[in-house]
Amino acid sequence: MISIKTKNELDLMRKAGEVVALAHKKVEESIKPGVTTLELDRIVEEVIRKSGAIPSFKGYKCPYPGGIDYPSSICASVNNEVVHGIPGLRELKDGDIISIDIGAYLNGFHGDAARTFAVGKISPEAEKLIEATKQSFFEGIKNAVEGNRIIDISSAIEDYIASNGYTVVREYVGHGIGREMHEEPQIPNYRSRERGPRLQHGMTLAVEPMVNEGTYRVELLKNKWTVVTADGMLSAHYENTIAVTENEPVILTILD
Repeated sequence: MISIKTKNELDLMRKAGEVVALAHKKVEESIKPGVTTLELDRIVEEVIRKSGAIPSFKGYKCPYPGGIDYPSSICASVNNEVVHGIPGLRELKDGDIISIDIGAYLNGFHGDAARTFAVGKISPEAEKLIEATKQSFFEGIKNAVEGNRIIDISSAIEDYIASNGYTVVREYVGHGIGREMHEEPQIPNYRSRERGPRLQHGMTLAVEPMVNEGTYRVELLKNKWTVVTADGMLSAHYENTIAVTENEPVILTILD
């Protein structure tokens, strides 16, 4: 069942989204060669908790048998890691790219956003991948208006990515969000057979293109969380929580 949010609920979601945006700002300031992904995790958790919120990801139940509950406040996915990279003692190197996914729970609602950052000086190819992934999000949400369907968002994302010579991941998709981190509907970043529900004012969605430099195929590592590209090539990720309105969508995970 799709949850339609009231104005008051949207205001509360915006506050959760602001916490996520603040955490991303702090991450962007902190990313440099030599920093570990565990240090970035600690920085984000401090921002979230000082804001009176709770990290949405920490303790999240693994969807696969034998996997542990998620141990960290962020997902930190480096280079060929697509999503759900677990922070640790890995030091970032000049030329790396890293996707940071952050969720915060405040006043009964979640905010969720991801960004892919450059570490030091990166290659022109990596820079182009990051920018195309980000722009595909904005191309997609042009269609996130009342009366359209989910497939209108999905198709715009895939068309833009394909026109840039990349592929979109198919096994992992965007999602509804609100009182739960993952709600209905699912939001593929590609054309699927299902057109999806019609968009309504008050729907809140986490739209998140995951874009690969090579094949769209991915593999799940033994930790049951981290997803990597099947061919070892780079991947980028960009996400915001948005609200559907009568007019253009509102992004809830950016700072005014």
